[in-house]
This record gives sequence, structure tokens and C-alpha cells, in this order.
Amino acid sequence: MKIQNQSWIAFSTNRYQKNESSITKTLEKLSGGDKLTRASNNASGLSISETMRGQIRGLARAQQNMQDGISVLESTDAGLQHVSSVLQRIRELAVQTSTDTVTNDDRVAAQEEIDQLLQSIDDTADKMEFNTQNILGDVRPLYIHVGANASQKLRIDTVNVSTASLGLEIVKLSNRKEAEELISKVGKAQSIISKHLANTGADYEALTHHKDNVSLTEINLQKTESLIRDPDMAYEMMEFVKQGIRQKGDDMLIKQTNQNVSDVLRLFS
Repeated sequence: MKIQNQSWIAFSTNRYQKNESSITKTLEKLSGGDKLTRASNNASGLSISETMRGQIRGLARAQQNMQDGISVLESTDAGLQHVSSVLQRIRELAVQTSTDTVTNDDRVAAQEEIDQLLQSIDDTADKMEFNTQNILGDVRPLYIHVGANASQKLRIDTVNVSTASLGLEIVKLSNRKEAEELISKVGKAQSIISKHLANTGADYEALTHHKDNVSLTEINLQKTESLIRDPDMAYEMMEFVKQGIRQKGDDMLIKQTNQNVSDVLRLFS
């Protein structure tokens, strides 16, 4: 007769240890909210998830870049609108002084106002900045990185609205002829500003639409990555309960077997 047959105890102990390991893994998923707590859980899934996370973070940063670009265009538009309104006033003064019914004193007063208005245009060109960079004083390209990968960029251009670039560097209203010449100059300057406004608006629309598309791509990637990384909480809770019941059963079997051996041994004492 075999009194201390350990086969059932060894079997139950081994199953108890495996079940305890499963409980630990389930608790890690429940507490951390991540079913890929280690590479051994799903090596290929973890690799895919990490790649997606890199793309997601890159797309999030790209959206901030595009928002900065949109802010540059909004500032540019505001500056151009100001210059346009100033040109309208200059045109009004030029028309006012292009008739012989005004006096020389009237032209002198108009000249003083125009000089101030032209200085306002140059001040706008010199001092309108975004992040310490001038955006209305010279023409240069600004490349906005709009994606998570290399070479994904859009180009927007700064503009020059100085009086020199608009053909209004020197303006005189001492007589009717000069006033009429100024009307023509202002018309050409307004055409330049209108073109800048159109280009700025087109760049704004392009950048806004691209930002919306990138945002949608990021959301879709997050959903896909969530399916790989996020645990099914209801399923994991059911597994935890099932593992707990199994563990208690194995524990009771081990204790019962040990108790039976002890009872038999007491018969010989």
C-alpha cells in the first residue's frame, strides 16, 4: 500500500502554479489597461502596435505644425486686409485732390495724411511677425511638415507689402497730374494685394483640408491600434473569476490529500 502517493499533489500543485501565473497576467492587463504587457504576449502584434504608435504621435505633431502654418496665414491675411484698407483711403485722397476745385492747402493736408498712411504700410511690413519671423517684409517659402513620414510637406510663401514693393515709395500730390498718377499707382498696388489675399486664402484652405484629413487618419489609426493593445475588460474579468475558482479548487485538493495522508499515518502511531 502506498501511503504518500504524491502524483495528485504534484499535478494539482503544477496546475495551481500555472493558474497563479495566469492570474498575475490577467491582473496586469486589468490594472494597466494593456493586454500587451510584454513581447511574449503577442510579438507580432506588439511590433505592429509600436509602429502605429509612432505614426500616431507623428501625425499629432504634424497637426500642430499645420496649426502653426494656419496661424501664419491668418496673421498674413490680417496684415493684408489692413494694407488694403489703407490703400483705399489713399485712393480716396488721390481722387479728392485730382480736381482743380481743391486748394494748395488742401493738397498739403492730403499729402501729410498720405505720408502717414504710407508709413503705416511700411510699419506693417517691417513689424508683422510670427514667432519672431517677419512675414510681410520679404518673399520666401515656408515649408510645413504635414505628415508622420519624411518628405511630407506643403509650401506656403510669405509676401512683401512694403511701399517699395507696391510702387508707392515716392508719392506726391502737389498738383492735379500727380494726383491722377497716384490713382493709377494705387490701382496697381491694390491688384498686388488682391493677388496676395487670393494666394493666402488658397493656402489656408489647402492647409485646413490637409489638417482635417490627417486628423481623420490619426483617429482611424488610434482605433486600429486600440484593438491590438486594449484589453476586453469584460472578458478579462470573466477570466479572472474563472481562474480564481480553479485556484481555490486546486488548493482544496492539495489540502485534502495532505489531510488524508496525515490521517493514515496517525493509525500507525
